[in-house]
Amino acid sequence: MTESEFHDDLHTLEPVHEPSGQPDIGRWTRRLVLFLRVMAGVSMLKGLYHWSWVCGIAVLPHEAFENHSIAWQSATVFFAVIDLVAAVGLWLAAAWGAVIWLTAAASMLAVEIFFPQVFGGGFLTVAVEGVLLALYLWLALKSAHEHLE
Repeated sequence: MTESEFHDDLHTLEPVHEPSGQPDIGRWTRRLVLFLRVMAGVSMLKGLYHWSWVCGIAVLPHEAFENHSIAWQSATVFFAVIDLVAAVGLWLAAAWGAVIWLTAAASMLAVEIFFPQVFGGGFLTVAVEGVLLALYLWLALKSAHEHLE
C-alpha cells in the first residue's frame, strides 16, 4: 500500500457530521417530550413505592406484604414492575414507553374504579390518572398536527 492510499483510507475513517441545517422538532413535540420525561420521574417514584411495599421497607409489621389479600399483592407486584418499565421507556421518549405507561395508567384506573376493595377506590387517584391521560392525548395530537403542517 502506498502512502497516498494510506492517507486516503484514513480520510474515509472520519466521523460522520450532521448537516448544519437540522430541522426544528417543533414546540409541541418539545412539550410532549418534556411531559414524557416528567411522567418518567413520576412512574419511577410509583414503581419504587410499590416495591417498598413488596420489600417491606418502612412498613409496620401488621401491614406486611404477606398480610394483604392475594388481589392486593398481585396488583402491587404488577404496578411495581410495569411502572419501572414505563419509566425507562418514557425517559427515552420511545413509542413503547408511552404504550406501557398508557397500559399502566389504564390498569390503575380499572383497578380503582372496578375493584375498589384492592387499593381502596381512591377518587384522587382516578382524577389524577384521568387528567394525565387526557393531557398526554392532547399533547400527542398537537404534536402530530404540527408535523402535518
